[in-house]
Parts: sequence; C-alpha cells; structure tokens
Amino acid sequence: MKTAVRADALWRPYTQHALADEPLAVSGASGSTLVLEDGRRLFDAVSSWWVTLHGHAHPKIAAAVAEQAGRLEQALFADFTHEPARRLAEGLLEIAPAGLSRVFLSDDGSTAVEAALKMAVGHWAARGERRTMIAALEGAYHGDTFGAMSASARGTFTAPYASMLFDVLRLPLPVDDAAARECRRLLEPQAGRLAALIVEPLVLGAAGMRMYPPRALAELRRVCSELGILFIADEVMTGFGRTGTMFACQAADVSPDILCCSKGITGGFLPLGATLATEEVFSSFLSEDRARTFFHGHSYTGNPIACAAAVASLEVFKTEPVLERIARIGAAHERHLARFAERPEVAQVRRRGTIAAIELAASDAGYLSGLGPRLRRFYIERGVYLRPLGNVVYMIPPYCSTEEELAHAYRVIEESLALLAR
Repeated sequence: MKTAVRADALWRPYTQHALADEPLAVSGASGSTLVLEDGRRLFDAVSSWWVTLHGHAHPKIAAAVAEQAGRLEQALFADFTHEPARRLAEGLLEIAPAGLSRVFLSDDGSTAVEAALKMAVGHWAARGERRTMIAALEGAYHGDTFGAMSASARGTFTAPYASMLFDVLRLPLPVDDAAARECRRLLEPQAGRLAALIVEPLVLGAAGMRMYPPRALAELRRVCSELGILFIADEVMTGFGRTGTMFACQAADVSPDILCCSKGITGGFLPLGATLATEEVFSSFLSEDRARTFFHGHSYTGNPIACAAAVASLEVFKTEPVLERIARIGAAHERHLARFAERPEVAQVRRRGTIAAIELAASDAGYLSGLGPRLRRFYIERGVYLRPLGNVVYMIPPYCSTEEELAHAYRVIEESLALLAR
C-alpha cells in the first residue's frame, strides 16, 4: 500500500518531530530581520545558524549571485577552473593567517573538516609514515559526517554511531596554564602516531560557546610545531570576524598547517566550504605517481555561483566598515552582559568578539535540557529568534544589527530568567 504523503514531508535537521513545535513559515528576510508568512518579524540574533554575516539579502552579494547564475552555473572542477574560484582562492589567502598557500573547495563545514583530516593522514602516508591518530579537544564539535563526528566529542550527537568512529586522543579545554601543560603531557608520548591536532580556535560552538584564551591556542600550536604534529584550525564558525579578528587564530598570532572555513564564507547565501593548506602539505601529494593523488572531491566542488557569492562577501569587508560594526557589536555585548554576571539565575557569562553566551544555572543543564525549547518559544513570541544550546543562551548576530535590536534581545533574555523559577 502506498504511504499517504504528509502535508509537510520535510525531515528537518536537529529536530525531534514527535516533540517539536510546527516550523515557522518564513517568506522573506532583509538585514537582520526574518519575515514570517503571518507578518511577524523576528530579529535573527543567531544569524540563521551562524551563516549570515552582513545581513539577509545584501544587495552586493545578491547581484553577484544573479549575474553569475546567468553566465556559468556549474562545471566539473577536476578538469575546469573559472574566475570566481580563482578570485575566491586569492581573497581567502590574502586574509588568512600567513603560510597557507593552497585552497581546496567543498560544500560545507563538515566536508571542509573531512578534507582536512584526510589531508593530514595522507600527508604522512605520502612521506612513508603511518600516522592515523587524531587529537582533539574535549567537548569539540567538527561536523556530522563520519570523520568529523569521530573528531567531535562523544555524546548525544554521536552515540548511535560510536562503534563506527575512529578513536581520538582527547585533550582538556586549555582554559588555564595547568590545562595547557596537561595537553602537552598527553601529546608528547603519542607524537609519532599523531597525524594532527584539530581545534576550534578560542570558541567551541556547539559545546555551548565554551571559550579559552589566545595564549592557550598559541601554546597548542607551539607544542604541535615542536613535536612535528600537524595543526588544524577548524574556523568554520569562528572565521570571517566572528571572534573579533578575521580568523580566530590571528588573535593568538597562530598560523595553522590546515584551516577549515565555511558558514559565513558566502555571507549566508549559498553552501560552500574551503580547506586551506600550506605548500608543505600540498607538496606531499605532488608526484608523477598518480597513486599519490589526493582522492577527495564533491560534485559541487568549486560551484561558480557559490564562489561568486563568497567573492562578493569578501568585497563587502573592503567596501563597508565591517570591522567597525564587529567592534560595535562586541562593545554592546560587553555592556549588556555586565548586568547578567551577578544574577543568581546565571552561572556564567562569556564573550569573544561578536559571540556572547549566558549560561543559565539550571538543574537539567546540557544540550537536552528542557529549558532550551521553552526559552526558544518565549523569545519568538517577543520578536527575537534565539536557539539556546540547552541551558546556554547565546547571540551571534549579523554585523548589520543595530544597537536597538541588540538591546531588545537582551531585555527579552532578562525577562526569560523568570522561567527558571517555574
């Protein structure tokens, strides 16, 4: 018997359909505002899952997408190249930490990480060394494909697939000098087996916007250099100004061997990932032996329309005062967070650049906290779209967000603290 088609047949990401509210029907967006079909307007305080940099429907990026769509929409990137991809590679290397010289394009953050992990292991194999161990930070999240899941923390997201994931050396979050020393102690005995250490620089996003200082990031890089371990910076969330500098590594004057970026790369218009590597890593695969090829790719690698959007987004950084907007948002966060720091309902507040987090003191803390859905409904009813990570309420707004929008969002968060007493 044929199954009846549901009115809404979509299977949404990170959604328990047996418990979830009906999805919000969105009809349009502009700047920092989402417009729903019923006429409601929401301040997009999380940049639509951290991707919208300059604001929705930015005219410069929209025009670039439209123009490119009418010229060249797709070409198999293994045999062809094109201007948008070339300009994007040049633009990324211009703003990236020093030492990176090659750009491998993919589809999203998870695939950018997959490419990075395969580059690292393949680099050592090409040199005749079997190094297949990866090190990562406790609480890490690097994506939902199998390599990225393996590098991520074991928990709710990965439990059903645990037996299929490769083992990873776990390091404590280097929040202080003692933890950084412990990272060194754990890495040293495994140096000959480790292909790479992968980290989310300065901010662990899905872990609840957990943060650690630039000096600790610099120490991790220093240890890897001394021990001969490749250093991978997963800047999928932290890149393109989110932490105050163009890339989080630059706050610590760190240059990784491999850097992953995505999310904001196209300004939120189209999916795209990029994995940047040093010439040393690239050269490992350079050979007259075809078996030494980096056998990795995607059908939409180097998609011209996505590349054109990314190039236009980088142009916005040059033609508009984006860095000033980033600084202004950071200063606003600092002012508003001050009044939450001593509240009994709040366990901790933290900020890095445009990322602000308020960790609530809840009895059922963690990603599956029932507080998260209740808070989300509360915020939406008051015109703010926030999607708490369990008991952690965070903001990572578009750079065009106004002082008034941020102030309203913080007022709504303050009002929501009353829910903790229920």
